[in-house]
Amino acid sequence: MKQQTPLTITGGRLVTPDGVREGALRLVDGRIEAIGSEAQDGDEIVDASGRLVAPGLVDLGVFAIDKPAFHFGGITRAALMPDQSPPLDLPSRVSYIAKSGKPDFWVHPLAAATRGLEGREIAELGLMRAAGARGVATGRQWIADSGAMLRLLQYAAMLDLVVVAHAEDAALVGSAVATAGEIATRRGLPSALAEAEAIALTRDIALAEMARARIHFRQVTTRAGLDIVRQAKARGLPVTCGVTPAHFMLSDLATVDFRTFARLSPPLRSEDDRHAVREAIVDGTIDVIASGHDPRGPEDKRLPFADAEPGMAGAETLLAMTLSLVRDEVIDMTRAFALVATAPAHILGVDAGAIAVGLEADIAIVDPDQPWVIQSARMEATAGNTPFDGQPTQGRVKTLFKGGVRIHH
Repeated sequence: MKQQTPLTITGGRLVTPDGVREGALRLVDGRIEAIGSEAQDGDEIVDASGRLVAPGLVDLGVFAIDKPAFHFGGITRAALMPDQSPPLDLPSRVSYIAKSGKPDFWVHPLAAATRGLEGREIAELGLMRAAGARGVATGRQWIADSGAMLRLLQYAAMLDLVVVAHAEDAALVGSAVATAGEIATRRGLPSALAEAEAIALTRDIALAEMARARIHFRQVTTRAGLDIVRQAKARGLPVTCGVTPAHFMLSDLATVDFRTFARLSPPLRSEDDRHAVREAIVDGTIDVIASGHDPRGPEDKRLPFADAEPGMAGAETLLAMTLSLVRDEVIDMTRAFALVATAPAHILGVDAGAIAVGLEADIAIVDPDQPWVIQSARMEATAGNTPFDGQPTQGRVKTLFKGGVRIHH
């Protein structure tokens, strides 16, 4: 699937790293050739009048690849977590995954940090990097053994691979399904202190500094945790962090009726923490908004809250939820696409995620005002377990291009 003829998108508002501007966008041989220039003879013309022309989204840290759901949400690339069956702890598995979505979707595998994701023996990172791994991840779990974590960070630093870490002290969390506080107490749910996140962050940042490694915390969801990341950044450490829309849209109040679609990992936090996440998106402490896409069928969700598996189908709602921050005047449009495209592409080291000359022509034409209602039963994902079920929202992808080739109308 290769772009056959040059294509010029006209009439739209281009979301560039320098701001939103009027102009045309010319795509040639799968790359962005020119911004603001006129179409040339023989170009295919796509009229984007009244719409945004934005980079395709880069989703950092998903647990499953649902191509229709990703295409619906304007996502053209995703970094797949190693928590697969079997785990991505061998070069052959990484190589298979790296080829799996092409040509119309690119999957960037994250190598398992340890064999079997058991947190003990470091996996063959060098061979997996050669096989196509774009980073290394601890998976859903925290590596409790500090010696193993330090060795992992040292090895990753030597290979210039980012380490994607889960920030919750496992011994403090145990089998908890909620954040300790009034809601969990009233509902009788097994809960863990929110400080489990801050403690994990403190240790991992200290080890990453010793190893001179790049570390990305997939989700930081508490005020205390975000303060720790903020301080590390102020000291110039190569620390980045992300969050999913659930943690800036919802608090633990969403669990009061025991709806298991709100059973997430890390669990929903207090209202104060939710506000802290929004503040951290504004001031740049949070680098990435990702979907955390983890579809779970009825066999995992139609259970008592404490027994249900965590996770949400997030790919289809990622863009709309992020655009809600623009509508609420929390951030501007440029910052929105930096969070869902530019920053994740930069962390993974891929030539995409922005409207800039020379980058891959992964482009989404978006109607930011189109209203729609999120309905779990009608989602494209293999399961529709969204905590936003029934919520009216705005913002839909109208056309999607991967490498200059149209893949979604």
